Amino acid sequence: MLEQSLLERLQAIVGEKHARDDMEARVAHSYDGTPMLQSLPDGVVYPETTEQVSEIMKLLTKHRVPVVTRGSGSNLCGGTVPLQGGVVLVMHRMNRILEVDLDNLTATVQPGLITQAFTDHVESLGLFYPPDPSSMKISTIGGNISENSGGLRGLKYGTTKDYVLGLEAVLASGEIIRTGGKLVKDVAGYDLTKLLVGSEGTLAIVTEATLKLVPPPAAKKTMLAMYRDLQGAARTVSRIIESRIIPATLEILDNPTIRVVDDFAKLGLPRDMEAILLIEQDGEPEVVERDMEAIRAVCLAERADRVEVAETREHAERLIAARRSAFTALARLRPTTILEDATVPRSRIADMVRRIGEIAAKHGVNIATFGHAGDGNLHPTATTDARDAEEVHRVEEAFAEIFEAAISMGGTITGEHGVGVVKAPYLEWKVGESGMAVMEAIKAAFDPLGLLNPGKMFAKDRRKRVVIQHG
Repeated sequence: MLEQSLLERLQAIVGEKHARDDMEARVAHSYDGTPMLQSLPDGVVYPETTEQVSEIMKLLTKHRVPVVTRGSGSNLCGGTVPLQGGVVLVMHRMNRILEVDLDNLTATVQPGLITQAFTDHVESLGLFYPPDPSSMKISTIGGNISENSGGLRGLKYGTTKDYVLGLEAVLASGEIIRTGGKLVKDVAGYDLTKLLVGSEGTLAIVTEATLKLVPPPAAKKTMLAMYRDLQGAARTVSRIIESRIIPATLEILDNPTIRVVDDFAKLGLPRDMEAILLIEQDGEPEVVERDMEAIRAVCLAERADRVEVAETREHAERLIAARRSAFTALARLRPTTILEDATVPRSRIADMVRRIGEIAAKHGVNIATFGHAGDGNLHPTATTDARDAEEVHRVEEAFAEIFEAAISMGGTITGEHGVGVVKAPYLEWKVGESGMAVMEAIKAAFDPLGLLNPGKMFAKDRRKRVVIQHG
């Protein structure tokens, strides 16, 4: 719990009911979407304005109180678990769309705005905000910015960082900074906007964002390509890109994922297929037709068993919804579901999926794999039981080997989930000792007392990288 005098001063800033240290509030904000991680904060504060955030930070910095900024807590890297107690700063009251600028095609929003609510609003105005994390129905724009969220449309449209033009943020000292703006070009000094995107709340607290909007695609078509050979599905991904076609969505589901998704969504998917590609293209109608015909030809050339095009928009939406439900479907199998992500070059997709299967078999654990084949971002997902410590240990060792395998194939330990606490022991594997030193120096410049989201990204105990020999 907070010292009574400190709690009263926080309540004076935000109002009595918006600063709490009762057990109900503390427990509710002691965990996030990451399984098996929990730590009680000392208090929870719900600010409404940038000025309140500034005053809160001045006060908490003076008292050396750690601060974890939180949206909906849907992240999967332990990024919003208050490992060192302190205060959780919940941004849900700051949830307004401040402006949609039709002249500059930008929107200015607060960080607590739900992603789906924002996309629905801009689409009602005839505009398009492409980033689409699978958690978009509950995740917030601020959380998306913190983790640089990706999504199904990342191949063609990019990720959150590609749509953030400017930010307002509060430093640990309470000072307010503004970066970027409604500008197509801006090279005045270091790009602080891009630095803050993906910084996981360790450098500053985002209180406002200016986002880029684009015209919506005129047409859209969705296709399923089904394969008895995983290698054929992977070759298809490479050949589509080689053909100079960039689909809006290019997803892969392996056989274990196909089975559980079909059980969940009741789509009648063929359960004997080794892999299914879900492909969507958008754009001008004639371009979409031409691209889908070319993609169909590639699929058949790579020996797809079946290729089906959704006949209606409703059918297409059901297919996309089924892909987005993969995690939910897998979560029904066992009490604990660990959804990870690792990224490899597109040309190594089949190698990586196969290697994941070998690693799972080696450790005697259940791992299904799905993900964004078009950009190489895979989601190996383990179903286990947190009450079985020995099995959980085997799962953790399996994931360590999966991260190592990704790096050995020219990939990375995370493509969109972030580092947080879960991947922190492995970060040095990717960026090296010198890279860690640079990141730590940046952290110290922004947050010299180490109060913002402490214990994340920079692990006390970094795992030694052991190069695994692949036979």
